Amino acid sequence: MDENRKLAIICSKGTLDMAYPGLVLANAGRMMGIDVMLFFTFWGMEIIAKKSVDHLKVVPVGNSAMHMPQFIGGLPGMTGLATVMMKKEIEKLDMPPVHEFLEMIHDAGAQIYACRMASDMMHLEREDLIDEVDAIVGAMEFLEMAEGAQLLFI
Repeated sequence: MDENRKLAIICSKGTLDMAYPGLVLANAGRMMGIDVMLFFTFWGMEIIAKKSVDHLKVVPVGNSAMHMPQFIGGLPGMTGLATVMMKKEIEKLDMPPVHEFLEMIHDAGAQIYACRMASDMMHLEREDLIDEVDAIVGAMEFLEMAEGAQLLFI
């Protein structure tokens, strides 16, 4: 395996079901010895914000993969039900909760960055983000760091 292999994952969505794909790939990359960088932008900031990281939801409306009529997904309580069901399934797979998973990935050597523009737009300061965030960086700075990396946009 190439010792200089790098993986850059851009996480742009902030729901529970969209948090795990990037985290699973980052964890797998670190387990393989790949340098991993996670960049959270736009709604992905929900995954690394202290106020929301432990309260991510699964929203069934607009998600055709849930195989239910859209009007049912919009009924009161459906987001809560879908979230509880997904958390139970994740737990069965022995997957950690999102915040714990971020801690594990960071402790394994992955770098975690917040997008400067998204932080400014959402009025988030460094102290509003989980401790595992290494820095708030601009898009150009992130792209410089990610030069030569395999880039995934989630």
